[in-house]
Amino acid sequence: CPGTQSDLAGKASSCQGCPNQKLCQSGQASTDDPAVAEVAERISCIRHKIVILSGKGGVGKSTFTAQLAHVLAQNENKQIGIMDVDICGPSIPVMMGLDGHQVVHQSASGWSPVLSENNVSVMSIGFMLDGPDAAVIWRGPKKTGMIKKFLCEVDWGDLDYLLIDTPPGTSDEHLAIVQYFKEAHIDGAVVITTPQEISLVDVRKEINFCKKIGINILGVVENMSSFVCPKCRKSSEIFHASTGGASVMCKEMNVPFLGSLPFDPKLAQCSDEGQVFISSHPESPAVASLQQIVLS
Repeated sequence: CPGTQSDLAGKASSCQGCPNQKLCQSGQASTDDPAVAEVAERISCIRHKIVILSGKGGVGKSTFTAQLAHVLAQNENKQIGIMDVDICGPSIPVMMGLDGHQVVHQSASGWSPVLSENNVSVMSIGFMLDGPDAAVIWRGPKKTGMIKKFLCEVDWGDLDYLLIDTPPGTSDEHLAIVQYFKEAHIDGAVVITTPQEISLVDVRKEINFCKKIGINILGVVENMSSFVCPKCRKSSEIFHASTGGASVMCKEMNVPFLGSLPFDPKLAQCSDEGQVFISSHPESPAVASLQQIVLS
């Protein structure tokens, strides 16, 4: 979508089939969506909003989001929320040990997010599906409508951090987040990549997307950067960084590099089983890297 303020509003190829095409084309489309102010008021008690992005699928966005929540939740005085806006591929419920919670309770104050730990709450469309194999076949407007509900109708309460897990790319879900957080303000984005160039190509596009729409880039995390042998502690390269990896890309694009996460098969196992990796395997090099990234 070129946006209602663009000269191409209602005229671009992407506008074909949109129910608001004629309204945008006439120049009468309102740029002041009332939901923007409603979202700002509804989540005014959330101190920090961080969006997890990547232009590439399969690089570990949801895994990083879940682990970041666990690390932040080690401080029992902090309240953490995860909003899963990967509408077509929600994996956060499984990773947070909430698979099977298909009922979202509603009270006078709105939908209640599902508690993963005492100080971690989660909202995902995965809780509303008939089963784990149910497919979500929705066009953009319906996805945008669900994200609006997550922001306006969920009783998030008083949070220190809201982590927003997104699908890969720069599509409807990302534009909806930018639109609805216009007055609520996102602190910034953490961009996830892997070392190989095929991943960095798409991540460069994501970084330029953030710069173009005004999202502050908190930094880039290079996931699955190496494998550390649990016996000899020798590090081996998994994906060849033919152009220097994420650290070189960050220098070229003038964005912060937060650090690298080594690959640990136990992390993948914990994610599948909904276990807290940092508690189950505190000796893993990945745990030390995670904690260092959070501190940075």
